[in-house]
Amino acid sequence: MSAPYKRALVVDFETAWSLEYTLSKMTTEEYVRDVRFKAWGLCWKELGAEGAPVWVRGNDVQGWVDSIDWATTAVLAHNAQFDVTILSWRYGAKPCFIFDTLSMARALRGVEVGNSLMKLAEAFSLPPKGTAVHSTKGMLDSIPFDTERELADYCKHDVYLCEEIFNRLIPGYPTKELKLIDMTLKMYTRPVLILDGDMLVEALLEEKTKRESLLQKLGVAEASLASNPQFAEILTTLGVTPPTKISKTTGKPALALAKNDALFQALLNGEREDVALLCEARLGVKSTTERTRAQRFLDISTRGALPVPLSYYGAGTGRWTAAKGSAINMQNLKRGSFLRKAIMAPEGYQLVVGDLSQIEPRVLAWLADYTELLDIFRAGGDPYAQFGSQMFRIPGMTKDSHPVERQSAKSALLGAGYQLGWSSFAAQLLTGFLGAPPLRYTKQDAVKLGVTKMMASKFLEWEDNLKRMQDIPHTCTDEELLYHCLAAKAIIDTYRAAAAPVVEFWSLMGELINHSLFKGKEYKYHCLTFRKEEIVLPSGMSLRYPELRLEKDSEGKSQWTYADGPKRQKLYAGKITNNVVQGTARCVMSDGLLRIAKRYPVVGTVHDEALALVPEEEVDDAKTWVLAQMVTPPAYLQDIPLAADGGAHRRYGLAKK
Repeated sequence: MSAPYKRALVVDFETAWSLEYTLSKMTTEEYVRDVRFKAWGLCWKELGAEGAPVWVRGNDVQGWVDSIDWATTAVLAHNAQFDVTILSWRYGAKPCFIFDTLSMARALRGVEVGNSLMKLAEAFSLPPKGTAVHSTKGMLDSIPFDTERELADYCKHDVYLCEEIFNRLIPGYPTKELKLIDMTLKMYTRPVLILDGDMLVEALLEEKTKRESLLQKLGVAEASLASNPQFAEILTTLGVTPPTKISKTTGKPALALAKNDALFQALLNGEREDVALLCEARLGVKSTTERTRAQRFLDISTRGALPVPLSYYGAGTGRWTAAKGSAINMQNLKRGSFLRKAIMAPEGYQLVVGDLSQIEPRVLAWLADYTELLDIFRAGGDPYAQFGSQMFRIPGMTKDSHPVERQSAKSALLGAGYQLGWSSFAAQLLTGFLGAPPLRYTKQDAVKLGVTKMMASKFLEWEDNLKRMQDIPHTCTDEELLYHCLAAKAIIDTYRAAAAPVVEFWSLMGELINHSLFKGKEYKYHCLTFRKEEIVLPSGMSLRYPELRLEKDSEGKSQWTYADGPKRQKLYAGKITNNVVQGTARCVMSDGLLRIAKRYPVVGTVHDEALALVPEEEVDDAKTWVLAQMVTPPAYLQDIPLAADGGAHRRYGLAKK
C-alpha cells in the first residue's frame, strides 16, 4: 500500500499488575487510567530492520517517545489497543498508522481458534512465548534489577514473535482491511467522544425510582423477582401455572422465565394486568444491562473521553463486534435510549450519522439477480409495502391499508431470504422476530394471508407438521397456535413463490457446498469466488469453513459440518446465503467508512451506521456528503440501488430524527 508513514516500529510494553489490579478484572480503559499504572519499560524494534529489539526502562520511556516523529511513524503490536493506548494516553504519542497482529489473525484464522501471542507462536512453529511476566505479580512500585533484566528479555522475545507473526500474516492482506484495523484502533486509542455525566446520573436515579415504585406497588421484594423458584411461587399464588420448557442441556423440564422465552413473553403481554406488571418488574430487576452500562459510562466520564471498544472482524462475516472485556457493548445501544443521548461530540463539533437502509435485502436481491425486487428498491418509497404488493398481489399496499401484510412482507425480506422454515419463523415471532415486539397471528390474520380450510386440512395431515408445531413453546390454545403456524407458513410459502430467484440462489449455494467448498473446484459467481473450504469476498477476505465434512445427525440424516474453534457447526444453503450476504454487505459498509475517513474522522460504527466527527460550520454540507459516500455503488456491485438515512447533532442519540 502507499504507506502513510516513513518507518514502522514494533512495540511492546511491560506494566505493573497484581491480583486485583489486572486486565483479567479490569478493562483496558480502567487499567491504563488507574493511578496505580506504571510501565516497567518497553521494547521496540524497527520493522524489517536488522538487529535485536531494544529495551527502554520505565523512567526513560517519555524521553524515547519525545525523540520520535509520530506524524511519520507507524506502530505494530500484538493487541495494539493496549500498547498504543499506553503510548497515547500516558505519553502523548499518536502513531500515524497502527498495525495489529491480533486483529489480522482473527480475520485470517477465525475468531474462535485462539489468537494470543502464545497460540500464534505455536501455530507458526516459532519459539514459545516466555513466562517472566508472572514473576512481577504484585510488584506495583518497583522491581529488582534481576527481575527487570528477565522481563526485558521476555519483552524482547515478544517483539520478535510479533514481527515474525506479522511477516506471516501480511502477504496478500488487503490494503483496505489494514486501513480498517487502523481506523478501528484509533476509535479507541484517540478518544474524542464525551459523556454527559449529569444526564447519566439523572437517568440512573429515574430508573431506580421507577423500579422501587413498581416493587412497592406490587408488594414484592427485589430478591423474590430475581429468583426463578420464588418468582414461580408468586405466580402460583396468583393462580398462574409457572411456564416450563425442556432444557436443551439437561433434557428435563425447567422454568421458562427468561426474557426470550415465548411463554414468559405471553405472560408479559397477556390480558392480566397484575401478572403483566409482575413480569415487567422482574425484567426491571433481572435486566441490569442498561443500568450497569450507564454506571460504567458514568465512571468513564469521570476519567476522560469515551474510547469506542470494537473488535475488527469480531464475527466470521467480518462484522465489527463489541471488544471482549470492554464491559460496554457499543453495538447494542437501543435507539432513543438515554445512553445514546449521553454520548456527545466535543465542543464545536457535531456527529454526522449515516445509516445504510435495508442493506442485506438489497445485497441478497443483487446476488440472486432478483430484478423485480431491485426495481422496488430503485423506486424508493416504502420497500416493505411495495414488496408486499408484489408478494400478496395487492396493488397500492401501504402501511395503513394493509398493516398485517406489510409487516409480513418486512419479516419475509429480513428473515425468510435465508431459507428460514415456517416453524422457526413461528417460534421467533412469539418472542419477537429480529427485535420486533412479540407477535401471534390470529385466525383473522391467517385468512387475510390467504389461508383456506383446505390448506389447514392438508397441513394437519402431516405428522411432522404437528410435531414441529408442538415443539414451539407457547401459552395459547392449540387452536390459536395452529392459526399462528398456518399464518407463518403462508408468509414463508408466499415469499418463496414470489422470490423465485432467491430460491434458485439457495439451490446454487447448496450445490457449491459439495462442488467447491468440499471438492475444491473453483467457481466464480458475481463478486464471490468459491474454493476449497472458503468463499472469497469482494474485499479479498474469506468466509472460512475448515475441516468441512458430511456427517450423519442423530436421526441418521446427512448434514455438512465444519470446525468453528473447538465446536462443529452445521452448514447448509441458507447459512451460506446468510454469510455471503452479510459478508458482502460488510464490504459495502466498510468501503463507505473509508471514503468518509478521507475527509472526516470516523469515531464509531454501529452495525450499518457510521459516525463522523464534523466541525459545526461544515455540518450542513457534511450531512449530504456523508450519505453520498454511504450509497456510492461499489464496482463489485455495479448498479445496486443503495439508500441511507441520517442526520447530525451534538448528541449521538438525537442525530437521527
